Amino acid sequence: MPRIPLNTLASSFGVTGLAALWSAMTATLDLSAMIPAVLWTVAGVTWGWLIAAHLVRGSRSPDTLLSQLRQPAQGPIAAIVPTVGMLLGAELYLIWPAGGFVLALIAFLVALMFAGWILAFWHTGHLNPEAFHGGYLLPTVASPLVASAVAARLGFPLVAEGAFAVGIFFWAVLVTVLLSRLAFFPPLPDPLTPTFAILLAPPGVAGAAWFAMNGAHEDFVSVSLLGLLALMAVLQLFLIRIYRRLPFSLGWWSFTFPAASAAAYAIEWAAMSAFLGWEVVAFVVATAVTALIGAIAIRSVLLISSVQRGFRRAEQTLRRADDAAQRPARPDAVHQAGPSRSGKS
Repeated sequence: MPRIPLNTLASSFGVTGLAALWSAMTATLDLSAMIPAVLWTVAGVTWGWLIAAHLVRGSRSPDTLLSQLRQPAQGPIAAIVPTVGMLLGAELYLIWPAGGFVLALIAFLVALMFAGWILAFWHTGHLNPEAFHGGYLLPTVASPLVASAVAARLGFPLVAEGAFAVGIFFWAVLVTVLLSRLAFFPPLPDPLTPTFAILLAPPGVAGAAWFAMNGAHEDFVSVSLLGLLALMAVLQLFLIRIYRRLPFSLGWWSFTFPAASAAAYAIEWAAMSAFLGWEVVAFVVATAVTALIGAIAIRSVLLISSVQRGFRRAEQTLRRADDAAQRPARPDAVHQAGPSRSGKS
């Protein structure tokens, strides 16, 4: 029995991002805390259930966790587990300081160790450039920036500043590599194409971390991050034509956290600017992102329930995409994972 693809962890990341988005809405518009409380609960349950599912399936598989982490297309995505753990710990800290601190600390240490390990693994020279995708930003960009925001919220400013520096450094390095891969190598398999959306996440997460460290106000760094977010958002608009051609898969969860983090930062800026009608704009943005994540969740349930042996069949598309990304392709090869446009396997 094969292990569950690590790509499936993106669903917990998306629900956590949605909870953080509505927490920002609640803070800026003085709304009821019921909506974010429900969403944080769902995020925690989803995170715990996915960890348990991966462990149970893994115990029945001949493949080891280490071998899965070493897979070039899948390995970096495991960083979602401690990243979500840090966010859940920071939220839990508000109602149970001791429990929240312990959860955030454990998740931080796991994220730190995993980032160090995977950087060392990348230095072995066994990576195929065509396997590089947006998920590679998770352990060394997303995790440190989330750690920065969480550390600032929990009262550890020096840790927050150090983590922020790490995230910004690797953001500059890995985005350069990612853009080079996308420009000069064949396209990613369809289920991995939604990882393009990860380019939206660093400006939003870095902006949230900066505000957590320094307070929400206009300065050179926050304006710079807003400008980068605007450019990445425009880029996503021009990628819609590519996204529209993609068959639905569980890989679409890669859209969710970047959209939520970008929306949260934009809403904080709207609240600071206080232009006429900013509240309406905030509601429209938050509702649009909520509708996107809700639609992906519903489509995921329909996908799993519409085929025999549901979840395992749905996993196969992700697994084939990983295999395709890891195999060097001929220049004239067409990269597809799963059914072709004609509907044949």
